[in-house]
Amino acid sequence: MATQFDQMPTRQALCQIANDFHQRGWMAGTAGNLSARANGHPDCFWITTSGLPKGQLEPSDFLQINAATGDVTHRFHDQNKPSAETSIHQTIYQLYPDAGACFHVHSVEACVCTSKISTEQTIIPLPAIEMLKGLEVWEANPDVGLPLFENLPEVPAIADHIKQRFHDTPPDVPALMIHNHGITVWGTSLQQTYNRLEIVEFLMRYLAQQR
Repeated sequence: MATQFDQMPTRQALCQIANDFHQRGWMAGTAGNLSARANGHPDCFWITTSGLPKGQLEPSDFLQINAATGDVTHRFHDQNKPSAETSIHQTIYQLYPDAGACFHVHSVEACVCTSKISTEQTIIPLPAIEMLKGLEVWEANPDVGLPLFENLPEVPAIADHIKQRFHDTPPDVPALMIHNHGITVWGTSLQQTYNRLEIVEFLMRYLAQQR
């Protein structure tokens, strides 16, 4: 049975999710971006327009992107430009054909976690606590980590690093962190991606309080 966000029109659901995350402080100002596969066009995805306050989005504040080429295939307003992190979303959809949504947020706790980690470190070890089950980690005392990437000035370069690394070594969990930047999470549906993001942010809060 479809859950709440999966029962709503895609862009309407993304607006509601963005407002939710904004109220939690995960999408302050214009920060962060959300995307989801376009209904009826599985080779395309909707993504938030760059530079708009995430707590006030309307369904027309999204652009449709071709997942293979990165080209804009539909926009509601001529001035709308794709999110700066579009190339990262595109990479996730290319790597994982079953991915139905991809969310990227900026939280204080996630940045606190990485601010005390060397820029050379490529993994954030995740605590072996019950909440890991929300990321489909079921074994007892699991040894899993969150992939960590350097925060490069050019986002396509980050996307290239993600593609190269995940092609060679699949991540332990369906999420990644960019150093001093934010979390990116993906899932097969809007609701699963929403749930997973909540779990990862819970883990970041836990780690931030442990350091």
